Amino acid sequence: MIPRYEVKEVSALWSDRARFTRMLEVELAILQEWETRGVAPLGCAAQFAGVLIRPERINEIEAITRHDTIAFCSSITEQRPPEYSRYFHFGVTSSDVLDTALSMQIRDSIALVLHDLRGCQEAVLKVSDQTGSLLALGRSHGMAAEPIIFGQKFLSFAHEFSRRIQDYERFLTEDITGQISGAVGNYTIVDPAFEAAVLKRLNLKVEPISTQVIPRDRIAKLVSIGALLASAMERMAVEVRHLHRSEVGEVSEGFATGQKGSSTMPHKKNPIATENVTGIARVLRSHLSIALENIVLWHERDISHSSTERLFLPDHFGLLSYALKRLSKMLSQLEVNRARVESRAKESFAVFSSLVLHELIRANSVSREELYRLVQEASFASKSLEQFRDHLVAATKQQGLRFDAGIVDWEYLQERATQNFTLIRAR
Repeated sequence: MIPRYEVKEVSALWSDRARFTRMLEVELAILQEWETRGVAPLGCAAQFAGVLIRPERINEIEAITRHDTIAFCSSITEQRPPEYSRYFHFGVTSSDVLDTALSMQIRDSIALVLHDLRGCQEAVLKVSDQTGSLLALGRSHGMAAEPIIFGQKFLSFAHEFSRRIQDYERFLTEDITGQISGAVGNYTIVDPAFEAAVLKRLNLKVEPISTQVIPRDRIAKLVSIGALLASAMERMAVEVRHLHRSEVGEVSEGFATGQKGSSTMPHKKNPIATENVTGIARVLRSHLSIALENIVLWHERDISHSSTERLFLPDHFGLLSYALKRLSKMLSQLEVNRARVESRAKESFAVFSSLVLHELIRANSVSREELYRLVQEASFASKSLEQFRDHLVAATKQQGLRFDAGIVDWEYLQERATQNFTLIRAR
């Protein structure tokens, strides 16, 4: 991850040292089980408790062997006597260690993303609650539609976040697996019971059928959740950007002391946080195509997936965490122009058209088409709420229709919208 978007807690989980540390945990769990089975001498695993992880030495050996797992194992075993080191990596293959360690890294990374996601959801709900009685203009096709409570926008975003939280929690329960099945997953030296015992030590589920690698549809599923979360963040970001526009002006991102919006136009206050999140969402979604292509490997395994995962998985989790943190901060500083929001709604008097149409249908035995035309003509011919009401009164009186002009009232709409928002907020 480039420094500009780095989240250090995530980067720490994906550093070379962190990866080698997880690999060592897997190797020691394997050694402990060989001790239990009487293959390795008692105390063998304990001999490696104080072993040093030396990335520089691993790189030095890999330059010769051109095999990263062998380089890792050699850097460890050269630190201990042969009577113990001969059992290190006994009976397993590289992917047993690499993929199991990778699952542990993913598990830790999801925990960080979930923490940030829950924090962002709380920030969204706070905005929703703060604007839970603010009447706003609802839009359809970018045009005035019907009044809504402003907080409903953010309540929708919060519930979408809830679905992604549930997705990650299910993934942690169902899809974080490990494998200790040997070359091509054939259990030539180890056996399924050995595998289960080792993975129990590591608090991992057993991959039911591994093919020397854990099937990559699991990672594709993980990244698809991240892509959905990216789109959820962008959906909210784009809404804020639209409402931030000069000609709308219903919200604005916070603007710090000393901040500048343009190198040449001093008046500018740009929605830079939400524009940034929009761009990051594009990168996050691009990871999904790579993850999907990684599902297809030759025969039991190849390593075409390896290089891509080393590149995009750290970035994927890092960008998710960064974007969530940035959105949370933006929401905490978001300025809602309450007067502008309400006036926008009230300027658009025609938003009463649906309410009026349905009340006319209830009160009269006239076809829907005829009543629709009547309300449409009143909408098109009016330029204010008073004109709209007067036009309706005159038209309905002329045609002998029953019409309660009292429903064309902002307080009435406000009360209905607030009651409905309260009900859906309680779901």
